[in-house]
Amino acid sequence: MDSTNYETYKKDLLKNESVRIEYEKLEEEFILAKEVMELRKEKNLTQTELAKEVGTSQPAIARLESGNYKNLSLKFLRKVAEALGAVPEVHIKKKVG
Repeated sequence: MDSTNYETYKKDLLKNESVRIEYEKLEEEFILAKEVMELRKEKNLTQTELAKEVGTSQPAIARLESGNYKNLSLKFLRKVAEALGAVPEVHIKKKVG
């Protein structure tokens, strides 16, 4: 699915209130996954090549890019960012409402 079709599909799905609420709960994970994927593609790296640079496995990179990761450490995120020529940013915000 190309990015235009994905964005259209996502927009349609988010019209459903229950889908939108669940999406918003996971929004940071989706944003991180998308950023990693975009940076990796800009560097013309496969998941396997990025994994090798980071010193991890391809499935670990796939989990990061899917947003389906548990216990993501800042140390790991720094390694991924460094391999991609980037730096991670971490913020803590007050809850709204």
